[in-house]
Amino acid sequence: MIQVQTSLNENVVPIAEKGDESRFGAILDAAEYIFASSGYEGAKMRQIAENAGVAQGLIHYHFGNKEKLFESMVARRSGHINNRRAKLLDGLFVDSTTPSLEDVVTALFRPTIETGLSMAKDGGSFSRILVSFANSAAPREQGLAERYYDPIARKFINAFHEIEPRLTKADAVWAYMFAIGVGMTMMAKTGRSLRLSDGVCDDGNIDEMLKKIVIYICGGIRALIENTEN
Repeated sequence: MIQVQTSLNENVVPIAEKGDESRFGAILDAAEYIFASSGYEGAKMRQIAENAGVAQGLIHYHFGNKEKLFESMVARRSGHINNRRAKLLDGLFVDSTTPSLEDVVTALFRPTIETGLSMAKDGGSFSRILVSFANSAAPREQGLAERYYDPIARKFINAFHEIEPRLTKADAVWAYMFAIGVGMTMMAKTGRSLRLSDGVCDDGNIDEMLKKIVIYICGGIRALIENTEN
């Protein structure tokens, strides 16, 4: 069996025999599209099989049931995003150097935004799924958030606190939560900013969008510090 790393604690989900990798990817791609279009409850395994061009029995063979398929779909993209985040963040602290707050915020957002925009051609299916379950209080969605996103969240919260020691641990958590709210909004390319700005603000321009997000989030974090000290 080949495996996919799903989170920073090295959990893995068994997927498929090597000869089935292309079909496995097709199933997960189809699952993203159907879950994004129909929601978890509305998604049907039959629809996913038809979209992937495979027999429905093959999906049950690899994943067992819809819940496990949904988790494997989340694990694939989340692992890619969060492994890149962790690598960028760890690279900022080599040789005992202290990075700037701007560097840390960039490491948090770049993988998310780049992944979201790279999938814009399919309507941003995973972006919509991620926003949906990140904002859900349902046990299934919160369980996935805890498993696949809490470990990297804690790394960034600790990084905020380390490089800005005047920032309380509580405010570091709030800073992360508010920052992620911005990231979820901008992960999917909708064209709304372009429309509202009469063509000036292009949400498909990664570097320009990152520059504005970093300024905005870092300003908010430093305002939290100033508010605590006053």
